[in-house]
Amino acid sequence: MINRTDILPANLHKIFYPKSIAVVGTIKVKRTVPGDIFLNILQTEFQGIIYPVSPGERSISGVKTYKYVVDVPDEVDLAVIVFPSSVCNLALEQCGQKGIRSVIIISAGFREVGKKGLEKENELTRIAEKYGISFIGPNCLGVINTDPVCRLNASFARSFPVEGSIAFLSQSGALCTAVLDYAQAKNIGFSKFVSFGNKADISEIELLYYLRDDPKTKVILMYLEEITDGRRLMEAAKEVIETSHKPVLILKSGRTEEGANAAASHTGSLAGKDEICDAAFKQAGIIRCSNIEEMFNIAIAFVYQPFPKSNRIAIVTNAGGPGVLTTDATIKEGLQLAAFSENTTLLLKRSLPTTANIKNPVDVIGDARADRYGAAISAVLKDDNVDGIFVILTPQSMTDIESIANEVSRSAANSVKPVYTSFMGQADVAEGIKILEYNNIPHYILPESMCKPFKTVYDFNNFIATQATVPLFSKPPANLTGKNLVEKAAVKTNRYLNEIESTDILEAYELPVTKKRIAISAEEAATISVETGFPVVMKILSHDIIHKSDPGGVILNIGSEKEAKNAFNNIIENVHKNMPEAKIEGVQVTKQIQNGREVILGIKKDPSFGPVIMFGLGGIFVELFRDISFRIAPVDKKTAYEMIKEIRSSGLLTGMRGTIPRDIEAVANAIVKLSSLAMDCPQIKELDINPLIVLEQGAGCIIADTKIILE
Repeated sequence: MINRTDILPANLHKIFYPKSIAVVGTIKVKRTVPGDIFLNILQTEFQGIIYPVSPGERSISGVKTYKYVVDVPDEVDLAVIVFPSSVCNLALEQCGQKGIRSVIIISAGFREVGKKGLEKENELTRIAEKYGISFIGPNCLGVINTDPVCRLNASFARSFPVEGSIAFLSQSGALCTAVLDYAQAKNIGFSKFVSFGNKADISEIELLYYLRDDPKTKVILMYLEEITDGRRLMEAAKEVIETSHKPVLILKSGRTEEGANAAASHTGSLAGKDEICDAAFKQAGIIRCSNIEEMFNIAIAFVYQPFPKSNRIAIVTNAGGPGVLTTDATIKEGLQLAAFSENTTLLLKRSLPTTANIKNPVDVIGDARADRYGAAISAVLKDDNVDGIFVILTPQSMTDIESIANEVSRSAANSVKPVYTSFMGQADVAEGIKILEYNNIPHYILPESMCKPFKTVYDFNNFIATQATVPLFSKPPANLTGKNLVEKAAVKTNRYLNEIESTDILEAYELPVTKKRIAISAEEAATISVETGFPVVMKILSHDIIHKSDPGGVILNIGSEKEAKNAFNNIIENVHKNMPEAKIEGVQVTKQIQNGREVILGIKKDPSFGPVIMFGLGGIFVELFRDISFRIAPVDKKTAYEMIKEIRSSGLLTGMRGTIPRDIEAVANAIVKLSSLAMDCPQIKELDINPLIVLEQGAGCIIADTKIILE
């Protein structure tokens, strides 16, 4: 068997830069996938040799055909298979026999149609492994490379995009055609354009590594419907960002997840796929986008303009209203309005009418022409307090839109600071927008839309400077004692661990557990309560009960022997009544912690990203307020602090407005220890520590309740 990992880079290069292509299964009929694939390669002036393989034809478009790919007399770098799915395996087998190691399989009818299709797809993978073939697809639109040295359009897209610096990768072929049309209308160019379909072999991960080293690509965009190996995706994106400083933007569908509330723990119900994706992308430096328009709004900011050195913005507008709206959006997005220097104020005062506003935002007044715009833009760009400018135009009867667009373009070309524009409207400003787009000036239909791209580029620059070289996954040494306890528990038939088993595991990781004693009678409960010291908490102990309060299995604030006896009896009676099938193992008695702030910690095992750590506001309101943060394990102490600061209610822990400062360091230590537990014990499906009671600064924290659910 050939080791395909060793030859993958060479195979990928031949997919994008083949010197010869065999189109396997093409036909003469236009407006069909097999016919249009061949014509697209031919008509976009591919800089190599094309061999149409078509058993029923002698020639297509004047090019000699071959019955089988093995009949081609010369060496072939790339095969594009467009045969029906029923014979794709035979075509791929012949490619292997011919020595072709790079293949694009356009054909549909595989995994996406069900079990029989999956069997066909698995057969393709088996053949590829046999011959050392690397292939894109099946069920894809194809591959486009705009580089003039190749000019490859091995796709059935309607048009060939202009050359640019953006690479686009998509799991959806249908979306690709819409994206190409959208980009064409906005004069956005691409370096590489790939529809990878079912990703039975080459996935987005291998393509990321290839594009990392592609000199024609500055920004990588991606549309994903599923993430099969989240940790590898994170590692690949982080390496691309770290080594090449190329931003990775991902539009991930499936932001909602039905049935999340059916999870057995708070963590399980709160840690949906979307929240986990957000956390994973943030850790890796991936920029997550909400829609296609937002993705390209951000992409053109990266490609067309310099990175800003700070978040200080100047706004130049000929209309007060849009200037105010953009100011509001600027502040909301976390940017700053620049304070102009005295010299800038003087320049603006000399250049603009007395009715103009020379403070930020600068209002050059509705009758402004190109000279007035030019003077205002020039003045603010020279100001050391300004590191970026938003130019807004509303079309008035006297507005020379094209001249102003040319003036903005000249100013931007002579500046090391980014210039973004919004010429508001559609028909009247269309020619001006074309000038801006031709000169690589980012243009946005609504002026408020300029803020997020600017902030995203600024944040990415900060990530490069501070986080890019920080290791993504540094696994701590294993805790053998805790690991063995979980392994022993996993051997048993119980999926839910009881409180005693859970406490032993947490204690092995030096997490701050409370001492628990078990009573099997009311008298014993009273005795233990006295010895523990009032007030105490009593909870049912049972492998069959995961949410103890639901059947009335928890009683708080027990302050005397009599109350202790009554509490024991009430708990047993409640459980017998509400969950008669549950096997009761006893009632645990614990010292009740007073005057602490409740937070929640948790573990959720994700099938793609592995163990995920959760932190948030705890107690009974956790699912109501959803004030939570997530990270993919392992989590170091710095990241733990970030998780704590990220929640909206973090001020309750830091001592906001006179509240008691809590022991945040103890919480951060607990998060790190919980992360070690998650990494050591893949058997854990879900884990809740709720609440973790955080005491005053320096006094630590205490775990009041725990749930551990094994796979």
